[in-house]
Amino acid sequence: MSVVLSKHLPLLASAPDGIQKLRGLILELAVRGKLLPQDPNDEPASELLKQIAKERVLQEANGTGKKSKPTPPVSKDEQAFELPDGWAWVRFADVTSYIQRGKGPDYADKSDYVVVSQKCVRWYGLDLSQARWITPESFSKYDTIRLLRGGDVLWNSTGTGTIGRAVVVPSLEAGQVLVADSHVTVVRSVLMSPIYLWRWIQSPSVQREIEGSASGSTNQIELATSTVTAHPLPLPPLAEQHRIVAKVDELMALCDRLEAEQADAASAHARLVETLLGTLTQSTDAADLAANWQRLAEHFDTLFATEASIDALKQTVLQLAVMGKLVFSGTEQQWQTLRLDAICSEIVDCPHSTPKWTPTGKICVRTSQFRPGRLDLSSSRFVSEDTYAERIARLRPEANDILYSREGGILGVACRLPPGVELCLGQRMMLLRPGREVSPAFLELVLNSPVITALARANTTGGAAPRVNVATVKAYPIPLPPIAEQHRIVAKVDELMGLCDHLQADLATARQQQARLADTLIEYALEAA
Repeated sequence: MSVVLSKHLPLLASAPDGIQKLRGLILELAVRGKLLPQDPNDEPASELLKQIAKERVLQEANGTGKKSKPTPPVSKDEQAFELPDGWAWVRFADVTSYIQRGKGPDYADKSDYVVVSQKCVRWYGLDLSQARWITPESFSKYDTIRLLRGGDVLWNSTGTGTIGRAVVVPSLEAGQVLVADSHVTVVRSVLMSPIYLWRWIQSPSVQREIEGSASGSTNQIELATSTVTAHPLPLPPLAEQHRIVAKVDELMALCDRLEAEQADAASAHARLVETLLGTLTQSTDAADLAANWQRLAEHFDTLFATEASIDALKQTVLQLAVMGKLVFSGTEQQWQTLRLDAICSEIVDCPHSTPKWTPTGKICVRTSQFRPGRLDLSSSRFVSEDTYAERIARLRPEANDILYSREGGILGVACRLPPGVELCLGQRMMLLRPGREVSPAFLELVLNSPVITALARANTTGGAAPRVNVATVKAYPIPLPPIAEQHRIVAKVDELMGLCDHLQADLATARQQQARLADTLIEYALEAA
C-alpha cells in the first residue's frame, strides 16, 4: 500500500463508508499493477497468452472447451489505464475456454443435482444454502461442459441489485454436482488465476462499467454474454497474479479487522452513552441532576459523536421532562396522572375510507408527512371540497390540535398542527384536541416520550400491520404538572433539543468533510500510483 494511504489509513477508515472505499482502492491499485512492484524476472503476459491459446485449442478439440470466435485486440479507447511492463490488455474470450449463461432447469423438491442461482452468488463466497435442485430427467439433458468446476467464476447477469456480483467456485467434493441457472454466467479461465479474474470483476471500475453496459428494463437489466466475452482484462504475468491475489487477501483481512474494531468500539460507545444517560433519569433532585449533567457536558464532543447517541440524548430529554426531573421547581408533588381523554376536549379517529385524490384542492395529510413534532407539507396530496367536508365532519382540524399516528411504521408519533393550515385527515391517524389545563406543546412531547411510545407498541393488535386502537389511546396515563410548569418544561426541552440539533448539524458537516477528504486521498493515491 502507498505511503500516502498508510499514513492516513485511520482517517480514511473512519470516514463515511471509509472501509468500503478502502477496499475499492485496494482493488483498483491491484489491477493496475500499483499494489506491488513488478519482478523483471517474471515471464511476461505475452508468453502466458501463447500458452493459453495452445491450451484452448486442445480443449476445443477434446470437447472440454467451447469453440470461440476470434476477437479484435483491445483498442486504446477501451484501455482504462496504462499497464506496467510485462502486462497485456486482453478480452475475457482470450483467456477462457467457456463463457456461457446457465439455463432454466426443471426444479425438484430434492435431488443429487444442485442449481446455483443469483442468491447463491455472494461476494463473500458461494452460498449453497440458497440453492435449489434439478430433476434427474432435466439434468440428463445437460452437456458435461455445463457442470460447474472448482475455479469457475460465476457472474450474476440479471436484475437490479444483483447484477455484477461474482464468486469463484471452490474445490468441489467427490460426487458433488452443481449447475447454474439462466441468471448466472459461467466464466471458465485457462492457465490463469481465477481469483485474480474475480478481483478484476470486483473492482469499482468494472462494477461502474457494468451499470452502464447492462441493457433491458429497470427491473430486469441484463449483462449479455457477448458483453462478458468482449470485456477487457488487464493481464499480469502469472507469477504476479498470484502475488497480487495474496496481497489483496492480506489487505482485505486488514479491512475486516478494522471493521470489527469499529463495530466493537461502536458497541462499547453505545453502552457507555446508555449508562451515562441513565444517571440523568436516576437523579434524585436538582443538585444530583446538575452534577450528573455536568459530567456529561465535560465529554459532550466524545459522547455525542454519532446519530444514534444524539437520538438517545433526545429521548432522555423527553424522558426527564415527563418524569418531572427536567425542571425542578419545588412543586413536583402537584403533578397528577390523568387519562388522555380526561385532558382532551376531543379525540376522534380518522375516516376509514380511502381518500379520493385530486390534482389540487384541500390538503389531506398522510402519516408519512409527520415525525415527532414536525409536519412536512411539501409532499402534500389533495382532495376536493366535497371530500374535505366529509372528512372534517366529526372534527375540523385547528392550530395546536395534535395528529397522532396509531398504525404502521411510525406508530405512536405525535405532531401539532401549525396555525394557518387547512387540512383533513388521511388514514391510520387520530386527531386530539388538548383541553384548557394542558399545553398542546407539553402534550405533544409527552406523547412522543419513550414511556408513551413504549406503551403504544406494547398494546398493538393486527399482526403484520400493528396498530393501537382508539380505546387504548384514550386510556394513556398522562403525567400532568401545573400549567405554568408545563410551559417551563416545554421551554427547557426546546432549548435542549436545539442543542441536539446543533450537535447533529456539526456532525453532518464533519462527516461531509471527512468524506471529501477521504475521496481526495483516494484520488491522489490513484494518480500518484
